[in-house]
Amino acid sequence: MSQPDIEIYIKEADFDAVHAWLSQAIGSSGEVQHKGQTRQFLLADRIPAVWTEKAVGRWHSLWLQSDATPWPDDITCAQAAHHALGIAVRCVPGSWQEADGEATADDWLEVKDGSVNPIVWRI
Repeated sequence: MSQPDIEIYIKEADFDAVHAWLSQAIGSSGEVQHKGQTRQFLLADRIPAVWTEKAVGRWHSLWLQSDATPWPDDITCAQAAHHALGIAVRCVPGSWQEADGEATADDWLEVKDGSVNPIVWRI
């Protein structure tokens, strides 16, 4: 079962490179609306995407607001982004909700140098 949305954090990424990767992986995207540090756009005319530059330090957030992506979960998307872009990518291990509490809020996965490792990331 797919997650309801996908969110990954990409280290020091170039928006144009990420946008090109998404366009190839999902389909051509529509117009990009740029508001401050945020860019919003549609992928394949049905998947809303939000890019936030430097959401956490040098890490940019990519939020795909749909379960209709080619990836069933955050980690699969993170691995695809890492493979395509060759840079470090982070995500939560599963679909975290605020109701889950703070006990696991700092548990993340990092895809780097071709491997996936659990990390603690206090953001």
